[in-house]
Amino acid sequence: MAAIQFNNVTKRYESGQEALRGVEFTIESGEMAFLTGHSGAGKSTLLKLLSRVEQPTRGDVWVGEQNLSELSRRQVPHYRRTLGVVYQNHRLLDDRTIYQNIALPLRIAGYSDEDIGRRVRAALDRVGLLATETKYPKALSSGEQQRVGIARAIVNKPRVLIADEPTGNLDPRLSLDIMSLFEQFNRIGTTVLIATHDVALIKRMRHRVLILDKGRLRHV
Repeated sequence: MAAIQFNNVTKRYESGQEALRGVEFTIESGEMAFLTGHSGAGKSTLLKLLSRVEQPTRGDVWVGEQNLSELSRRQVPHYRRTLGVVYQNHRLLDDRTIYQNIALPLRIAGYSDEDIGRRVRAALDRVGLLATETKYPKALSSGEQQRVGIARAIVNKPRVLIADEPTGNLDPRLSLDIMSLFEQFNRIGTTVLIATHDVALIKRMRHRVLILDKGRLRHV
């Protein structure tokens, strides 16, 4: 079954800018793929459609069996909790510990303290940072902070994980470390889509590449 499907998707903003034009592609369940293209090609818009921050002007976006256009406003928060999202700027809260940062989406979802403790420590263990749970974000390096961001994204055990330039602030060695984490999650069945402009890194990873050019998909 397809994990992500775009059917003739166009996104036009009120300013008249057409960020995406007739985009069609499918990512199968358990697949890992990259999304690339020049600055302004439409990568961020495409990810916003997936996270339901934006809606298409025309066409349909499907995640699993859910047509995102059919979600009511009330259903959107629940949908987002099924999706893992990693940002270039990890968006950690500096006044909360690493544990508290990762626990936040679970608390919002209403998990018990026992479940939260188990899930947070399992996520930290997966990214190799179990010993940091009582520290604050500023005590960690950039690469470690990005790992915490990934732990927060996977703490809900999402079926689909999307990342927007997750290695944009990291050097090449750390970038490979982060990508190896995404591959680990992919190997256990998580569908992964990563937007990046780092062509050299994409070539080393050897996964399918979707190329956007001025809002159109040029290569699938």
